[in-house]
Amino acid sequence: MKKYLKLARVKHYIKNIFILLPLFFGQKLFDLNLILKAVLGFFAFGLVSSVVYVINDINDAESDAKHPTKRLRPVASGAISKKNAIVFACILAFVSVICTFFACADNLISSSFIIVYFVINVLYSIKLKNYPIVDVTILASGFLLRLLFGAGIANIEISSWLYLTVLTLSFYLGLGKRRNELLRQSDETRKVLKYYNYEFLDKTMYMFMAVAIVFYSLWCVDPITIERISTDKIIWSVPFVIVILLRYSFIVEGDSDGDPAEVILKDKPLLLLGLCYFLFILSLIYLL
Repeated sequence: MKKYLKLARVKHYIKNIFILLPLFFGQKLFDLNLILKAVLGFFAFGLVSSVVYVINDINDAESDAKHPTKRLRPVASGAISKKNAIVFACILAFVSVICTFFACADNLISSSFIIVYFVINVLYSIKLKNYPIVDVTILASGFLLRLLFGAGIANIEISSWLYLTVLTLSFYLGLGKRRNELLRQSDETRKVLKYYNYEFLDKTMYMFMAVAIVFYSLWCVDPITIERISTDKIIWSVPFVIVILLRYSFIVEGDSDGDPAEVILKDKPLLLLGLCYFLFILSLIYLL
């Protein structure tokens, strides 16, 4: 069972927090009906992302076998046969469809976001990951599609500034991942790396981080945001965001491979900072 959980990349489900953001900032966190739909959506997106990972591992089994760490993946190592991996992916896809149906029962259009995610990521696994910029754009789109999917489930309109914040933050995360891959891998294991150089990835990564902070600050002072959450004190959360991103950058600059899930789950100070930010926003929106 453990090897199948590893194949499904369950730890990457943390990325699905973006699905819950519209409920959190939209003051719907205690709406039990929406929470149930969001939880179903959380697992629906998680399961479909697992299907993508399985497809990717099957497709890259030979090249992964040459990689110092990826060779330990269940398919590449031979712990799970390709045939069993395909069966596993079909089961995950079936359960994901069921979860998506119930999550999007009141807004079937929102299911289009999870479909788009699946299609572009399968294309990424097969071919598009070898094209520079296109690969990072697809990586970044995953976070944005999660946000839009969550907004569709909850039937909540996303602020333009929040949309731009998540968009630029997504590119920051994607470029950080590629940056560290370039430093630690050869272009034999990831062909697209030969098109990138460290200086470009480093500069663009921090450019998107800076722009994300600006967009988040503009969201905080937006009159619509202040009216929705009934307080103008949310601007005080900007220092939390700055410190969180600086801490994340510090980890990425170290020995990390730049994978967002790995960075977040393995760094206790970063988790603590995230918890402090969550509690601060929770108190502003729901308690004051």
